[in-house]
Amino acid sequence: MLVLEAKLKGKQYQYDSLDEAIRTALFIRNKALRHWMDNKDVGKNDLQKLCAVLAKEFEFAKKLNSMARQASADRAWLAIKRFYHNCKTNKPGKKGFPRFKKRGHSVEYKTSGWQLGTEGKYITFSDGFNSGKFKLVGTRDLSFYSLQQIKRVRIIKRADGYYCQFCVDVKRQEEHQHSGHQVGIDVGLEFFYTDSNGDTVENPRLLRKAEKALRRQQRQVSQRKKGSSNRRKEVNTLAKKHLKVSRQRKDFVVKTARALVQSSDLVVYEDLQVKNMVKNRRLAKSISDASWSLFTDWVDYYAKVFDTWAIAVAPHYTSTDCSVCGTRVKKSLSTRTHRCHTCGTVMHRDHNAAKQILLKGIHSVPQGIRYLKLVDRTTSV
Repeated sequence: MLVLEAKLKGKQYQYDSLDEAIRTALFIRNKALRHWMDNKDVGKNDLQKLCAVLAKEFEFAKKLNSMARQASADRAWLAIKRFYHNCKTNKPGKKGFPRFKKRGHSVEYKTSGWQLGTEGKYITFSDGFNSGKFKLVGTRDLSFYSLQQIKRVRIIKRADGYYCQFCVDVKRQEEHQHSGHQVGIDVGLEFFYTDSNGDTVENPRLLRKAEKALRRQQRQVSQRKKGSSNRRKEVNTLAKKHLKVSRQRKDFVVKTARALVQSSDLVVYEDLQVKNMVKNRRLAKSISDASWSLFTDWVDYYAKVFDTWAIAVAPHYTSTDCSVCGTRVKKSLSTRTHRCHTCGTVMHRDHNAAKQILLKGIHSVPQGIRYLKLVDRTTSV
């Protein structure tokens, strides 16, 4: 599934109609969740049937497209299903009991309730809210895909406007020159990551760089009277600044992950439990700013796109075991140099960890390594 995004350009009354549709979708989602709480043995089909009942009971709910109502009920069911799965697998800690949402930011249509204009430059929403025709502003060419391939259309409200996402049923595949190159990476805070060859990528620290401007804007918000229009304007400006940092972080992560996967046939990284690591109050902000989970998710994605290997290994003892002789050398987090008293190896601790991660990845998938060795032989002939 490929997601293409474009910005919606319209008039204020059209945006107000989109807001009403988003609130209605949130209402149906919360109603479906309440129905599950109040009744036993409620399944996905029961929540789908509830949508028709709500449309008859509430006039504003009837305005929303029938498939959009079903998509809102599906969101409630996904939360319920995740809760069931966590309980069945005995996930440690909180199981994620479904909660009601106070604010909504999106509404999703399936195959009806919208119509794409000629050449994919305009979209019209035809449900009871009468949002009308919007211009699509973006660089994606939707005319390349048929209407049958577009399975869902999602409207998302952000601080800087409204966006439309098209979920296209197409498999993305790009050519890759297999060279047999294998690399292990160790993510960190000093460097964004260090690979097994000793190469490093600098940590951009985007949130840290924007903190001064964010604090200044936060003071502007706190100085405005609660409920006033000036405060709402300042809050929106603050949200735009945070959105900019988020987009910068995603842009850096996507480009870095693509370059890493495109240059290798095997990428091995640590399967870190980031949600547990951010419990450290001193490092929580820096860890969140580094966005390791987002980075590894994109590494996995591009590994499928380029038909290569991306493997996550357990992080146990990767920073302490020597990558040359295997001796366990205990060191504190502040110790940045690995010194092995057995074989005399001296290198940066992140470099040693990356080499150790690569070794663990090689031992975990022998069939993949045989394939890589075969590719290496064919390319060297």
